[in-house]
Amino acid sequence: MDPLSQACLGASLSQSSTNDSSKLISALLIGAISGMAPDLDFLIRSANDPLLFLEFHRQFTHSLIFIPFGALICSLIFYPFFKRKLSFKLIYLFSFSGFATHGLLDACTSYGTQLYWPFSGMRVAWNTVSIIDPFFTFPVLGLILLAVFKKRVLYARLSFAYALLFLSFGLVQKHRAEEVIIELAQQRGHQLERLLAKPSFANRHVWKLMYEHDGRYYVDAVKLLWGIEIFEGSSVEKLNVERDFPWLNKHSQQARDIERFRWFSNDYLVLSANNANYIIDARYSFLPNRIESMWGIVLSDKNDNAKHVSYKMKSKPDKKTVEQFIDMLF
Repeated sequence: MDPLSQACLGASLSQSSTNDSSKLISALLIGAISGMAPDLDFLIRSANDPLLFLEFHRQFTHSLIFIPFGALICSLIFYPFFKRKLSFKLIYLFSFSGFATHGLLDACTSYGTQLYWPFSGMRVAWNTVSIIDPFFTFPVLGLILLAVFKKRVLYARLSFAYALLFLSFGLVQKHRAEEVIIELAQQRGHQLERLLAKPSFANRHVWKLMYEHDGRYYVDAVKLLWGIEIFEGSSVEKLNVERDFPWLNKHSQQARDIERFRWFSNDYLVLSANNANYIIDARYSFLPNRIESMWGIVLSDKNDNAKHVSYKMKSKPDKKTVEQFIDMLF
């Protein structure tokens, strides 16, 4: 999730781990910074290999087994600044509490987090919350600040409890969304081969729906409030490298890069409608019932065996798309 959400959740658990109200500010600072620390893996990049950051982001720094070591590194950094107020043991406890929340919170999104590295490269994605959700972040933030101002640990514990309840309720919404996918497929006479339901940006009542049938991905959206409102979308052929890129040497670096991107995207790969050499991750779009490019890889027509693909990202939607999304929400 976004750094503020990670900081807030890390601080809430760190504050909750102490009964001494005089330690709440220190717990907030240490827990918040430790809660963001795993994302320092974004520094692992290569100018020559555009996909390297996809392999290392949410990898070892986010794994469960790395938590004690990451907390120790944070503690050693914090100790010179807090040694007059806190013992090293307490600094480690606050660091551990903050660091431990990060990977688990990221796993609640749809991006994919390698919680079980190095034993497994599986990208865990529980799809219960958007990568940014103000209804998650701001209540948690308000309560951890209230704990400091009121000098009461109770508010921090309420903050952490709210976070857990909010994330748990996402499972209910996800189940409702998956029921809609199954019903849509049945109405269309399709056999579900796999499905994906994920909340759209910054909310949890409009969901992106995807399923695979007979070599195609079908994309729709649904609004889940008291009732159910479906926004029908479209479908697209699933990427087939041999069919779509017959000229590509299967032993080339570009061919290997496609497989790396396939692993990152959980094989939800399709060709862009506007560029025959642009492979996109169909899980993500500005409008949840659309198949469009937010990010993807671009192949070069030159079959250079050593050449990498390029990585392309579209970071901002146009005004019309924003208006359509707001209409969906409200």
